[in-house]
Amino acid sequence: MVTTTVEGRERYGVTVRYPRELRSDPEQIARQVLVPTMDGAMIPLGQVAKVVVAKGTPGIRTENGLLSAYIYVDIRERDIGSYVADARKAVAAQVKFPSGYFVTWSGQFENMEHAIEKMKVVIPVTLLIIFLLLYLNFRRITETVIVMLSVPFALVGGVWLLWWLGYNLSVAVAVGFIALAGVAAETGVIMLIYLDHAWEAVKIQCRAEARQPGVADLYAAVMEGAVERVRPKMMTVVAIMAGLLPIMWGTGTGSEVMSRIAAPMVGGMISSTVLTLAVIPAIYALVKQWRIKRGLEN
Repeated sequence: MVTTTVEGRERYGVTVRYPRELRSDPEQIARQVLVPTMDGAMIPLGQVAKVVVAKGTPGIRTENGLLSAYIYVDIRERDIGSYVADARKAVAAQVKFPSGYFVTWSGQFENMEHAIEKMKVVIPVTLLIIFLLLYLNFRRITETVIVMLSVPFALVGGVWLLWWLGYNLSVAVAVGFIALAGVAAETGVIMLIYLDHAWEAVKIQCRAEARQPGVADLYAAVMEGAVERVRPKMMTVVAIMAGLLPIMWGTGTGSEVMSRIAAPMVGGMISSTVLTLAVIPAIYALVKQWRIKRGLEN
């Protein structure tokens, strides 16, 4: 290569080559190719160099018009994000790059960073949509807030199951948690509907008896509404887990991603059962009891 031609950000080497008959055989190159000496004489190349056939670079890779070399890393038993954070610190402390050289972290980590940026928008929008749908269903802030506050409790089971299985946080896990939040909100809505129906029936009965509903009436309504919800809740949990357990335990192509989507939902359905049957009725009773004491329920 005698020079380099510049075309925008691209660089191309300009190479001068001997005729094929002079460069097809190493011995012929050593005899026929002449090189100048310090005093201007021309001598065969074989007198000053050893001409042999050797394997060179199998390929030249470029990215964004720049030469690039790839180092592949296989990560086991830890998440990509923490590994890259530690690797960046180690490279910055121990590796000194010459001028014009730099390092970037690509592959699955780059894809994960792009996904995280999207998740920063998708997750808040998802929660906002859930809140709006709940408000449109109940037309009251109180019941909407009860369901929204109950969603984090439903996610606890998913977190524990991920820890027990040894899964690291990933985009697939985040997708599973988003789906779990929707299912938990749905089951919470059904529980509140049962509780509201039971409480309205008790208030109608109290008005027929010409008396104000009390705390004892509230507790009886909450117990009745919660008991009516046991069967549909268990049917929902069994149906969802029956569909997700084969996915979580499956093997084959794509099973690593699908199992991490299914795991948060399987664990979350267990905690959601306890939440729906115990926590939501308790919160509902506390809120209604506060309203009864202030004369807001009649």
